[in-house]
Amino acid sequence: MHLRTNQQRRTSRPTWLLMAASLFLAPAVMANVTLDDDPAEEAEVEEDKEEILALVGGEIHTGLGGVLRDATLLVREGKIAAFGYDVDVPEDAEVVDVSGLRIYPGLIAVGSFGLFGSSGNLDDSVDPYNQNMTLALAAGITTAVDGNSVAKLKRGHVDGLVVSSSAFESLSYSNGNPQGQLKVENDLKGAADYIRAYRAWEQEKKSNKEAKEPSKKGVDQKALRILRGEIRPRFNADERTDLLEIAQLAQRFGFRPIINGCREGWTVADELGRAGATAIVTPRTRRPKDESLLREGGSSIENASTLYKHGVNVVVVPASRGISLGGIVGQDLLHLPVEAGFAIRGGLPELAGLRSITIEAARVLGVDYRIGSIELGKDADLIVTDGDLLHYQTFVQWAIVDGEIVYDKQAEMFFAHIRPRPETALAPAERMDSGEEAPADAPEVEPAEDAGEEPVIEEPVIEESGGEEPEANEDPEESEDPEESENTEQTAGSSGA
Repeated sequence: MHLRTNQQRRTSRPTWLLMAASLFLAPAVMANVTLDDDPAEEAEVEEDKEEILALVGGEIHTGLGGVLRDATLLVREGKIAAFGYDVDVPEDAEVVDVSGLRIYPGLIAVGSFGLFGSSGNLDDSVDPYNQNMTLALAAGITTAVDGNSVAKLKRGHVDGLVVSSSAFESLSYSNGNPQGQLKVENDLKGAADYIRAYRAWEQEKKSNKEAKEPSKKGVDQKALRILRGEIRPRFNADERTDLLEIAQLAQRFGFRPIINGCREGWTVADELGRAGATAIVTPRTRRPKDESLLREGGSSIENASTLYKHGVNVVVVPASRGISLGGIVGQDLLHLPVEAGFAIRGGLPELAGLRSITIEAARVLGVDYRIGSIELGKDADLIVTDGDLLHYQTFVQWAIVDGEIVYDKQAEMFFAHIRPRPETALAPAERMDSGEEAPADAPEVEPAEDAGEEPVIEEPVIEESGGEEPEANEDPEESEDPEESENTEQTAGSSGA
């Protein structure tokens, strides 16, 4: 199957050819040309032709629990325009047959490095042909965080790369740094006092126009944005004591924390749930309990499951945030779905495992209104797989970003040789007609002697108890020899007797 990129599809007839052709028109004909027939305008209309992509016959997993089998998904100008069973596909649409495959929302890596080939401003220094970007797309990742920017893996493009430039605000709050803890508390208290004073002023000015607005002097702007819900704070914490204090701080000031690590979160899951926390966890983390302590502690494969059961939103990340080619380590961004699979192994529901690398990750980054699930109007960031996304043997066949196919397994050198994708899915009879060999496990069909006759299939004898005459049933593997059939019947009858 040959798929064209947007740039190839947008190629239109050069306007200079139309202008040159107009020089050979007769004057009488030229006199009748109106503004509506302007070749330049026609070329412009053709160039602005709407881009439409249709994925037909796939199994759509919306990421929110819905599954539609043998359905169609329509993309217009980079947005999801329709999906379901009664979708009208325009004649000029780019149609991709994905029968037997699955369609998922693109995966989101909440932390990464090296995917964009730059360490500075992504708009100025991104390498859209970076090898790591291709490998990340092969893993199903269509959006990643680089530094503090949320960006799409638009291979071959630099336009529209950055989705958000302020994903979250990091705060340090640990027992190992009491001065830092005190500063965070004072900043939040000052911001809370200002918000109360501001609300009181808004009420007072309705009756007193001379009421003085409270001053922002000395108010920490980061803390103010956190308490107003404009951004969410992110903490790096693993130990039970730190996690408990973060949960209590969040409940005291009324914000919802994001906690990266959260290794011992399962021990205080109830408090984290009451705080409305989101935990960014690595299910394969292994850390034994400190035996000098009597309390519960250490890592647990059930960490994600326990947190989820207590109302904590769970986001899964691998141990390494880059692409590793130095060996089969299995814990880098190439194995993001495998990491989610380990959370499921520990008891996390399968849907929650899928959400942990799609919509929940988008919510942490504040971009869930655009990506993370298959919904009407959202960006068409999709992946097409040849099996269950969370199964270790599944390959991503296509990755689509903003409605453009940016990765095709068959067109890349990394995985094209492993289980190559068939060009078409032919039925056994069609394979024989086309000269293609049937698979080894396909049932054999005996040809008829005459071209106009149906294949002759003998009916085998099924043995029944009580010595009664057996009833016949169709079996294509039974011999066509009448004498052999008679012997079979006699033998079966003797056995029954």
